[in-house]
Amino acid sequence: MTTPARRLGVTVLCCVAGAGLALYGITRTWAVTVTARPGLPELRTARTGTDLAPWVTGLALVALAGGGALLATRGTARRVLGALLAAAGAGLAVAAGLGRAGLDIGAAGAGGTLWPVACVLGGLLIVAGGWQAVRHGHEWPGMGARYERRPATTPAQNEDRADTRAVWDALDRGDDPTAR
Repeated sequence: MTTPARRLGVTVLCCVAGAGLALYGITRTWAVTVTARPGLPELRTARTGTDLAPWVTGLALVALAGGGALLATRGTARRVLGALLAAAGAGLAVAAGLGRAGLDIGAAGAGGTLWPVACVLGGLLIVAGGWQAVRHGHEWPGMGARYERRPATTPAQNEDRADTRAVWDALDRGDDPTAR
């Protein structure tokens, strides 16, 4: 059985790895068009996934930021963020598939199929991470207390602070507070 903290780590890793895979795949060549020109060398035009489906980059960046935000949220906010991540991952996978659909890869070879599939797999990883956050996000630990907002001080705490100030003032005068 895995601990809640470990599941949080795996989920964040899933989202970040999926976004990274999609960002890498979208920048690779998906199609190459070769134009024959009589008497001149062929003209090769490479088209990347960013040229064909530019919105995939935006969705991958949203997923990357959302993966980091999973660490900073907790409770219901984390579950809502998980739903947004799942939606972004699904949109990313669909957008990559639509960008590849009907595309003549030409001289791109295996990369014309490999990189769109990598983007779809990255989207599916994000969907899996988002789904885990929706289902189990409320069970995961939040950030440490040092990141929490501190409540206002009470009058008793202000008196303690005044006592501490008196000790420091005695030291400034040259008195030894330990000699009592």
